[in-house]
Amino acid sequence: MDRRETAALLAYIGRLDPRTIRTDQGEARDQLAQWHELLDEVPLATPHGWDACVIARRHIRVSPYQILPADIARPWESYKRDRLHRHTDPTPSADPDDQAAWTAELVGTRRAVATGSAQPVMYRKLAASRVSPRLEARLKEVGSCIPPEARAALAPFRRARAAREAAVAQGRPDALSVRCDWCEAPVGEPCRRRRVDPDGFARGSAPRATPHHCRQDLAAAQQAAMA
Repeated sequence: MDRRETAALLAYIGRLDPRTIRTDQGEARDQLAQWHELLDEVPLATPHGWDACVIARRHIRVSPYQILPADIARPWESYKRDRLHRHTDPTPSADPDDQAAWTAELVGTRRAVATGSAQPVMYRKLAASRVSPRLEARLKEVGSCIPPEARAALAPFRRARAAREAAVAQGRPDALSVRCDWCEAPVGEPCRRRRVDPDGFARGSAPRATPHHCRQDLAAAQQAAMA
């Protein structure tokens, strides 16, 4: 902020906290010079969420201590850091072979985001993108994004999931679609093989490749009720 903006900020602070007012002309001049020196790189306000007057008012409202230039500068540094953390550099429009122009545009975009002149550019959500028609047709053909060969190779390492997929493929009820009353495994999670020591405390809870019989019966009853 320039000297006039610094003077306006000091006048605003003085209305909220009279302790900052300097009645002597020399002291007021020195105070303005000090604040302007320390807040020279801090803007008074930006189009995107930064306002030094709001920061000053918040400090005066919650803190019993007289406000200092650092109480404005520290939030400004946090503001810039937060915006850069949420920013992902878009590809510059400059010629990639022109290294100077490419770098200058990249640096300029980051500076605009950090100083509040532009909004951070974030990654688009994957769900918002359109699926390729060729990929969509291929998924309908194979029924899954995992090829059958890869699924078969992974079966020994995912025994519970392999048993679930085999049951569904054979038309049997999906036991993992219901909660297990025996081991209290939630929906979608495999049953657990619990071991209890003589004192009644659990010693282990290894996952089972097959669900408990009571869970299978509950899933069969639910499938029959929905039929």
